[in-house]
Amino acid sequence: MTIDLITALPQVVRGPLESGILGRALGDGAGDDGPVAEVRVHDLRDYAEGRHDQIDDYPFGGGGGMVLKPGPLVRCLEALAEKHGAPDDVIYLAPDGERFTQKAANRLSRSDYLVLVAGRYKGIDERVRRRWITREISIGDYVLSGGELPALVLIDAVVRLQPGALGDARSALTDSFQDDLLDAPVYTRPASFRGMEVPAVLRSGDHERIARWRFDESLRRVKPFAWEQPSRGASVLHQCLRFADCQDEGFPNDDLPSTISPLSFLKARVFRNPVSLA
Repeated sequence: MTIDLITALPQVVRGPLESGILGRALGDGAGDDGPVAEVRVHDLRDYAEGRHDQIDDYPFGGGGGMVLKPGPLVRCLEALAEKHGAPDDVIYLAPDGERFTQKAANRLSRSDYLVLVAGRYKGIDERVRRRWITREISIGDYVLSGGELPALVLIDAVVRLQPGALGDARSALTDSFQDDLLDAPVYTRPASFRGMEVPAVLRSGDHERIARWRFDESLRRVKPFAWEQPSRGASVLHQCLRFADCQDEGFPNDDLPSTISPLSFLKARVFRNPVSLA
């Protein structure tokens, strides 16, 4: 996978891209076959106009703030397309874009080539959005100074899913939100710390009991707002039924095992607005 990131502040993103899991995945520490992904950072000022390398200007119609000019951005996009071919998507990190989720990260992780545009100031010229941007993504309903941090969030979420990015491939598969559930509580040594004990089940060596405990605890952590989304609630309930092996033509069985303690709560919530569990 290759990602080209266009930004007015390349110094903001270079540090995180060289650190931690991202640094290993993008560098020489990823494995015998080299980096699992490549992220190339492009300074928008390299494509600027005039003596002062201007990349922004005042908005037509007045008002506060500055707008990124179309010329430098389009020249950069065209140069990348000429050199590397057409990307799978040109993504603009925008507050009014689609909400970034784990499912979106999963889909994007299957791309071969992405171009990310980090906005700044009041945003980018609307003509660029309409003609050159193929997808707009937001990481949340709040305002940041620019698109660099959202771009790093997207890169981290996508690159860590690449084969070889993590030391343990199972880690990405069991992350929170991968199956609409949150991770169960985790513990490490020592078994006793200042009078607080690790749950006995985790030290029992009984893998079936441990799996059931983790699943039960994951259900307890599902955020309340999830139940206001019928499709999300149905997905979680579907996980319950799969785990308990008690599906009957896609609907709950009244004789579900007592090991899944929050199940009656789930059924009551989800089936206010029944949806398919298939």
